[in-house]
Amino acid sequence: MAQKDDTKKTEKEVKKDKKPNYTADDIYILEGLDPVRKRPGMYIGSTGIDGLHHLVWEIFDNSRDEAMGGFANEIEVVILPGERIRVADNGRGIPVDIHKQTKVSALETIMTTLHAGGKFGGESYKIAGGLHGVGASVVNALSTDLKAEVHTGKDKHIQEYKIGKPQYKTKRVGPSKFKGTVVTFQPDGSIFSETKFNYQTILNHLRQQAYLVKGLRVRVMDLRDYEGEIDDSNVLYLKDLNLNVPSYTFYFEGGIKSLVVYLNEGETPVHKNIFYTEKLMEDGGSVECALQYVEDVDIREVSFANNIKTPEGGSHLTGFKTALTRIINDYARKNNLIKESDENFTGEDVREGITSVISIKLREPQFEGQTKAKLGNPEARSMVESVFGEAFSTFLEENPDDAKIIISKVVLALKARKAAKAAKESILRKGVLEGLTLPGKLADCQSKSAEESELFIVEGDSAGGSSKQGRDRRTQAILPLKGKILNVERAGLDKMLAFKEIKALVIALGAAIADEFDLSKLRYHKIIIATDADVDGAHITTLLLTLFFRHFAPVIENGYLYIAQPPLYKVQKGKDITYAYSDTERDKALKGKEGYNVQRYKGLGEMNPEELWETTMDPARRVLKQVNVSDAEEADKVFETLMGSNVEARKLFIQSHAKEVENIDA
Repeated sequence: MAQKDDTKKTEKEVKKDKKPNYTADDIYILEGLDPVRKRPGMYIGSTGIDGLHHLVWEIFDNSRDEAMGGFANEIEVVILPGERIRVADNGRGIPVDIHKQTKVSALETIMTTLHAGGKFGGESYKIAGGLHGVGASVVNALSTDLKAEVHTGKDKHIQEYKIGKPQYKTKRVGPSKFKGTVVTFQPDGSIFSETKFNYQTILNHLRQQAYLVKGLRVRVMDLRDYEGEIDDSNVLYLKDLNLNVPSYTFYFEGGIKSLVVYLNEGETPVHKNIFYTEKLMEDGGSVECALQYVEDVDIREVSFANNIKTPEGGSHLTGFKTALTRIINDYARKNNLIKESDENFTGEDVREGITSVISIKLREPQFEGQTKAKLGNPEARSMVESVFGEAFSTFLEENPDDAKIIISKVVLALKARKAAKAAKESILRKGVLEGLTLPGKLADCQSKSAEESELFIVEGDSAGGSSKQGRDRRTQAILPLKGKILNVERAGLDKMLAFKEIKALVIALGAAIADEFDLSKLRYHKIIIATDADVDGAHITTLLLTLFFRHFAPVIENGYLYIAQPPLYKVQKGKDITYAYSDTERDKALKGKEGYNVQRYKGLGEMNPEELWETTMDPARRVLKQVNVSDAEEADKVFETLMGSNVEARKLFIQSHAKEVENIDA
């Protein structure tokens, strides 16, 4: 009860501390903008598809920080025709008065000066996700053009830029009844390798953000195919134009508790009550945690610092793990749920099957790198450990039925860990992993350099025979798999390692598996899945992808996993041969369609060694798809849905996504 009273008091204090006036005096300058175009990767991570979307996150974060401060409650993100992005909020509006140091408007200062913003000092932002001016100026520098509109409730001001350079001074263009900021930008195609935005990626990210700010409404629209006129001169939000196009709106009263529910869709919870706690600190910071255990072995941990996702965790996640292990051990012993002689549960035991979300807000977050993948603040560990530990201990005491179920699951996890350890030790002993006992079915390459070595995982002995004859023996190794491997989504590590084909693959890779996986010992830096172009082949590929995602994650993270794209057709007229990888390519190859012989390949085993080399194995001519995971949580949900035991969830997923599937071969 005392905790609730303190929380209310702190909330009042926070509201009292809000500074309503946001002026040029609140903008602080640290350094210039020049390095951004020279080294964009330093600021947005990469110039690939992830970096492209990072531009959206940077501008959105500025609007979201207004909402975190209590100054905005609605943000609209729109993909416009031509791959332009428009982000609008109903916050205070970026200041447009003249900045004392730069002698230009605060808007121009923010948009053209690196490390200029309202988050480096003063009281405009007690808690913020990023460095306001860094994001805006970096996006400006990496866009061919950008337009910023500021609505003050009385006037509308605008300024336009090209490659970060203002085209005119900030100017008033008329009255406005709205209040807020609108930023519209076009990414520079000379900087980015890809300029087409992925709508699903944007939806997933913004849905996640909506969970993290209570009371925030986030709307997303895709207008790339809209053919009508879009005149936004008299509106703040495009929804007010009544364009009659689909849109998504995210609004969650439950915050991260609702996020746990979402992450556990399709799962079977082992206890009914979702644990949740939130505590506001005297300095305006806060700790928020939610968790629920499900009937699964996978660990789902999502952490945020100032609403920035921290995929590599950090001190806040360390504090959570430490407290979780301590509290569960203490409760189990105190209530005689484990014997005195039993060993303590490990962190791995207590986290098996957990879905947890940890969100911390700090006045001065210390991230590792501009992309903020990991939190470094030492005080974050003690904050989370203290707040979560106290609240979770109370939760277990007040919910004894849930507590017993959780402890029972942890006991099973401990037993499974011991069984898996015994299984691993039986096949991953010293010597086996050093290549002394490689699988007999593996046709290894001559090279001992992992950097130039390739492993083709092929389907069946027939394809194995052709590929062994057609390969480059110096750099290409072949491992044929017989039939479909075990679905590891439904099996423990002990059962998995007892499966002959998986055991052969583990030994061939030479780097162990799961938590013992050592990337430095990996024998091949190109691992290529090559299966037949039919339903069975697709199933085998999916089973292998599940195996790598769950137990060899660093292989995917480092870009070492590929899927071969063998041709579907051989089109021949006399001595003229063309290989077609799709129906469209086949139709182009047929030209006049007279005198051509078309062969439809059903499997790699149908190709002779020369054909297999020419089409699928020759580095100069082959087509490979590199496997990557841009959103680990979403990928986790998809794998669980498609490969898990919940039939109804899988049925619903297939029904909802059936129209997206192309080239179905019946």
